[in-house]
Amino acid sequence: MSLGPYVRILGRGPGRSRNLTQEEARAAFAMILAGEAAPEAVGALLMLMRFRGENGAEVAGFVQALRDTLTGWSDVPAALDWPTYAAGRSRGLPWFLAAAKLVASAGVPVLMHGWNSHQNPVASVRNALPLLDIPSVGTPASARQAIAGHGIAYVPLEQLSTRALEVLMLRDVLNLRSAVNTTLRVLNPSHAPATVQGVFHPPYRALQQDAGQLLGQNALSVIKGGGGEFERHPAKDVAIYGLRDGQIWEDSATALTDVATRLAEGPEASNPADLRAIWQGEKTDAFAESIITGTTALALHTAGKTETLAQADDLARGLWTSRKPLS
Repeated sequence: MSLGPYVRILGRGPGRSRNLTQEEARAAFAMILAGEAAPEAVGALLMLMRFRGENGAEVAGFVQALRDTLTGWSDVPAALDWPTYAAGRSRGLPWFLAAAKLVASAGVPVLMHGWNSHQNPVASVRNALPLLDIPSVGTPASARQAIAGHGIAYVPLEQLSTRALEVLMLRDVLNLRSAVNTTLRVLNPSHAPATVQGVFHPPYRALQQDAGQLLGQNALSVIKGGGGEFERHPAKDVAIYGLRDGQIWEDSATALTDVATRLAEGPEASNPADLRAIWQGEKTDAFAESIITGTTALALHTAGKTETLAQADDLARGLWTSRKPLS
């Protein structure tokens, strides 16, 4: 077994090279995940894909190969998949966690999964989980238990697949992202009928849309979100790429406020304790609350809770007003 034939397909030169087919990508990534490929070939394959630009079929093939290695996660009863894989350089507080918590309160079980590099304490997703009573889990059984009790669970990538994390971290060696970054956003380990995804670079919205359709995803929303997370900036119009009933769907959500503030700036972005304080009503911040309800609305629409985005905005604000205190 060798990655050589797949490297050759990608790198034969102008007019002769091509992208991998979905099945070729699945076979190549299966070899990588199994540890059967030479490290030099792994780097060559990933960087040739990067140079050419991966397409939807290649990402879908990678996802299928990774799903083949997961045991039990497809039995987790999540209705909404929520990946979180952004770096923290341009992020403030992870308000999207409060949005995911609010979505779960609407009867939409949420499975979050992720790994975030270069995060400072302010932006840390994992440090923020206990502030909002979101359980971190390590097995499908514990995920099912957490969803039954809380409606939401977060699983670290190293608990899903240590090998996928190892390949992802080749970025520190190669100094460039690879198709694995996109693969993890599209992974949806529980095979939830709906998924939300954030990107930092706008072209990846259409790429993840295409991969989702090839994988048979029913409902999907992809946005250019705060720092690459699925987090809506309430002062900007947001273009949404996705799927509805498995078909290509695109729309836009209008700005919710005229306050011109960057997500990583201002007092609402600097103190992790504010995540809990604002949920508990001990502090108020209109901009932060707009981030939460605006992001919630897009997720609720993706999960099929409303027919229109305007209805989703109304539902999200109502859920926020009637939210239950944290324990």
